[in-house]
Amino acid sequence: MVFNFALLSHLITVTPQNTSGLEDRKKFDNEKKNKLSSEFRMPLNYPRYNKEDYAKMEEWKVDMLLKQYGLDNHVNGTLEEKRKFAMGAFLWPDQL
Repeated sequence: MVFNFALLSHLITVTPQNTSGLEDRKKFDNEKKNKLSSEFRMPLNYPRYNKEDYAKMEEWKVDMLLKQYGLDNHVNGTLEEKRKFAMGAFLWPDQL
């Protein structure tokens, strides 16, 4: 088997002070935090609100709920628009 080390040198950089990869992981995590997230994150508990709860929910609570599930970048608008988005995301069709 023949390896092209010139090609590998572009893919893998190992320096004596960075052999664990920890610094690379920290750099990756920081870059990821700075980008807009388009991932859906599923916390352990699914929200148990009904339509009336969402209709009365304060804006900060709607914002926190959307952020917890990684959906905060998907809606920018009024409180009513955020509530409507949250209802569409978290309520079953028969609950709407």
